[in-house]
Amino acid sequence: MKKLSLGTLGNSIAGILGGGLGGQLLGTLGLAPAARTGDLSAILGSVVSGGVGGGVLMAIIGLIKKALGK
Repeated sequence: MKKLSLGTLGNSIAGILGGGLGGQLLGTLGLAPAARTGDLSAILGSVVSGGVGGGVLMAIIGLIKKALGK
């Protein structure tokens, strides 16, 4: 992922947006546990879904940026 880096600020913004979108998408599909229950599995599910969403969005933006730079 080092080649697809957007810098500190870009990575942070993409991670936050992707995490929110990933969490919403998995929640809508019923794949993420309800976060309002407050148990450990719900919290870990939210963290994992947010991390996956953020990573995917960062990779997509990095690939687009790399393709436009050529």
